[in-house]
Amino acid sequence: MDWFFLLIAGLAEIGSVVSLKRADGFKKWPFTISCLVFESLSFYFLSLSVTSLPVGTAYAIWTSIGAVGSVLAGMIFSNEPRNLRSTV
Repeated sequence: MDWFFLLIAGLAEIGSVVSLKRADGFKKWPFTISCLVFESLSFYFLSLSVTSLPVGTAYAIWTSIGAVGSVLAGMIFSNEPRNLRSTV
């Protein structure tokens, strides 16, 4: 169950990043509130998962899910570049 909580925490982290992008510097209130809700859920589920998982392992997986998911969400929803050359 702790691994499931960790997965939910990572997915909520992705939701937070997507909402943060859409919040436009916290000017759009619905996305700002959504970002805060997703981030709160992410930390809550992360705290549930570290009750039995090692903190280092949980943190590494949580940040990996968030980082990879955020990159993929940026490519899919925000038309961000898909190759390394266009970012340099």
